[in-house]
Amino acid sequence: MNTGRKNEHTLRTLLEDTLGGHRLSDEEALRLFLTGDRGVWQIAAAADEQRARASGNIVTYVRNQNINVTNYCINSCGFCGFSKKQGEEGGYLASKNEIRNKAALARQRGVTEICTVSGLHPDFDAGSYTEIISTLREGAPGVHIHASNPMEVAYAARNSGITTMEVLERMKAAGLGSLCGTAAEILVDEVRKVICPEKISTDEWVRIIREAHGLGIPTTATIMYGHCESAEDRVRHLSVLRAIQDETKGFTEFVPLSFVHMNTPLYRKGLARAGATGREDLLMTSVSRLFLDNIEHIQVSWVKTGVKMAQIGLMAGADDLGGTMFEESISKGAGALNTDYLDPREMERMATDIGRTLRERDTLYHLI
Repeated sequence: MNTGRKNEHTLRTLLEDTLGGHRLSDEEALRLFLTGDRGVWQIAAAADEQRARASGNIVTYVRNQNINVTNYCINSCGFCGFSKKQGEEGGYLASKNEIRNKAALARQRGVTEICTVSGLHPDFDAGSYTEIISTLREGAPGVHIHASNPMEVAYAARNSGITTMEVLERMKAAGLGSLCGTAAEILVDEVRKVICPEKISTDEWVRIIREAHGLGIPTTATIMYGHCESAEDRVRHLSVLRAIQDETKGFTEFVPLSFVHMNTPLYRKGLARAGATGREDLLMTSVSRLFLDNIEHIQVSWVKTGVKMAQIGLMAGADDLGGTMFEESISKGAGALNTDYLDPREMERMATDIGRTLRERDTLYHLI
């Protein structure tokens, strides 16, 4: 048997074993990420079968709206084209009335979730974040508030002289329904030092996520890939998430976020490549479905990859299309196009085309 056919046979055996209940090791996941040629389609097919077993034949989405309160930020992350420094053209800070009115408009649109993550404003503390949440609650009573992330929690704690646990408790009391699992980027400190040196460390991100889960605050899980990380780094990141989920069961979904490079300092300085390839996008969805055997829902980000690649992801392990958005600034700032709104009618066309049924859900994946 020649080497190519032997490797193909070994890959097929690994995938069959995985579908039979074998838990992928880090080394095996790395091998899948490094696969090229026709092996990519074998991995995608196995992931699609795993998806069917985990979540059935439906594609879900949530009616949500992003509300970005401010783009002023003390950090200077290399992958960000969104943030501004105070006094810089294009900077903004929404007033309480603006936040309340945007929330009221979102409720009128029939959204079930309001999502807000903003820049680290120089004057923000724990009170600022709880006030944002309570203002959203005033404007849109009954709508789920999916807000902040571990970086914002750490920042609020530092500026208020309290613990991150206390910040989370105050946020929950103010009406926080779930915490965004962003600010994760790549959970490998050597990479973080390049792409976001001012952000919290991997250990601190993990600790805050565990604290949130312990308080009964569910979170999403994310990865941002396609910049300067290696395949080994991606595996290390997924391994961290799987270990947390084994312990807490607090992740509602996993959302791979493909790096949008065009307007980012990281790319302009030559420190990052021009985003992930289509093969890498496909494998990120597929391998995460096979490796993260304890997270039921894998989302494709149409904002990051476009709707056509998102549909392919639904055929390679993903079961969720994310949100309608209505307002999106962060990916747009990095150079992404057509990020503001995806009509559920277009989502239905995407799902029907691959023989699946579109269903609306809420943030916690209860079908509506």
